[in-house]
Amino acid sequence: MTNITSTLFRIPQQALKKGVVLLPLQEYRDLQAQAVPTYYLTGKKALALDRLVEKGLKEHREGKTTLASSMREALQIYEAKTKYGRKTKRT
Repeated sequence: MTNITSTLFRIPQQALKKGVVLLPLQEYRDLQAQAVPTYYLTGKKALALDRLVEKGLKEHREGKTTLASSMREALQIYEAKTKYGRKTKRT
């Protein structure tokens, strides 16, 4: 014969609107161990990174970026463009 126990608990409506996840404790700890840490930059490094991202987004909007499935493919496309499309300096 199996022993079945149940516990009743209340979940606030606010929490239900945001979403609730119920996990066994060990599974939660496993997920925590696999989580990637979040880093927040401040100061000059943060500003420099913001500028770099903005520049990249601007180039993407202007169609200056390369669509590739890997870094190798992107470099091959870039080399092909620069090798045959390079402007030479006039002397």
